[in-house]
Amino acid sequence: MLNFSYCSDKYQYTMGKSFYETGKKDKIAIFNMFYRIAPENNNWAVVSGTEEVIECVKNLGNAEPGFFEKFLPGEDYAEFRKYLSDMKFTGNVYAMREGEIAFPNQPIVTVEGPLIEAQVLETPLLCIMNHQMAVATKASRVCRATKHPVSEFGSRRAHGPWAATFGAKAAVIAGCASSSNILTGVMNGIPSTGTMAHSFVTSYGSTVEGEHKAFVDYIHTHMGENLILLIDTYDTLRCGILNAIRAFRECGIDDSYPGGYGIRLDSGDLAYLSIKVRKILDDHGMKNCRIFATNSLDEYLITDLEIQGARIDSYGVGDAIATSKAAPCFGNVYKLVQIDGEPVLKRSEDTIKLINPGFQITYRITKHDPDLGDIYKADVTCLRGDSIAQKIEAGEAFTIYDETDHFKHKTFDAGSYSWRTLQEQIIKNGERCAPQHTLLEKKAFYDDTLAHFSPSERRLINPHYYKADISDDLYKIKIGILDRLNAQIAAFKID
Repeated sequence: MLNFSYCSDKYQYTMGKSFYETGKKDKIAIFNMFYRIAPENNNWAVVSGTEEVIECVKNLGNAEPGFFEKFLPGEDYAEFRKYLSDMKFTGNVYAMREGEIAFPNQPIVTVEGPLIEAQVLETPLLCIMNHQMAVATKASRVCRATKHPVSEFGSRRAHGPWAATFGAKAAVIAGCASSSNILTGVMNGIPSTGTMAHSFVTSYGSTVEGEHKAFVDYIHTHMGENLILLIDTYDTLRCGILNAIRAFRECGIDDSYPGGYGIRLDSGDLAYLSIKVRKILDDHGMKNCRIFATNSLDEYLITDLEIQGARIDSYGVGDAIATSKAAPCFGNVYKLVQIDGEPVLKRSEDTIKLINPGFQITYRITKHDPDLGDIYKADVTCLRGDSIAQKIEAGEAFTIYDETDHFKHKTFDAGSYSWRTLQEQIIKNGERCAPQHTLLEKKAFYDDTLAHFSPSERRLINPHYYKADISDDLYKIKIGILDRLNAQIAAFKID
């Protein structure tokens, strides 16, 4: 397997050579990874990938000088190549947990360490997080469109085996009940799920009796398991459902079967067919026979099916989730925010690209609602240890202001709220310090986090605005740097 710590861009290493030769390599840098706009008009995004971030960081420095010579050739690079082959990450990494819900501009991953070590991690970390967060955020949308289970089975459409395996993991974290990907299941200790393909039915010859024989053989060879028969190979209503009922009966499968049984619809008018199939099954005494639907589904089609009264018990979603089809490119960026204790930022003529400087941490504020229980009310990103951070941790009253309109503000009185930080340290002095969580624990964390947002903030269409602001101290540092920089730009000239 390739060491994906080096799935990088060459300019990370050309910059690194300059840092190395000018004595800047050991300056302590802080980089933040964050995104600016959530895809598809989401309020927020779902975090996935931080486990692979740890693996990526830990694998840095596991390559021989000969590897670096392939893209940094020549005698001028010889000393630098030797340095790179021995260069391990020695700093600290802070990150949001997998399953966390993140808002724009909040630090999802913060890397603190010697400049060259932190710089060369940019591309591989973005590659990991942008892929998994795209899939997780899409899976969250699809699963929030229904109260029925959704299975992920998009491996055949994913952008390669790595994307299929880790995308399936991200989908399960963000709400999917299961995945068909066996490697994801093996790696995470969970069962994978699957039914049959049309080729299984047509392998018995393209006849109605061949379909029946296929169903009987499948049941016999999977007795005791969950039995799902694909009924649309030839004609769903005129032979598929009837052959399924016939095969179930001949094999002794009825509503008392403990393994669970059902049929799958993969084409046609799913709303119409599911209603008709449900009636046929009920008329034959198979009220517990479940209806599983597939066929290029996404959150919009699922919502429409349910509006039409479809009798579908669970859904299978493939490429819409596996490729985050409607928004395949997630927008995490990785920006230097502090160097040797000095906050820095990138100024841009595009206002949205203006970043928050300094070493940051985000607090999520919770208040108790008599009707809804404990509900998240606001996030505030602070400079670590700044005045609002101290007030929050002391449980004191504090006020946060909208960055773009200081007339919009909210005060939290002492004793009226609880809080938690969104970032936790996952690597300390180059060594892992984060606890291990199983995939199901990550999924449970996401489910619990989602439940603490109000229903209006969880909806897919026009979600209610959630307050996510920055502290006054962070705002002042940011404006101070901008004012100084703007003055220098205004006065700058050359002869």
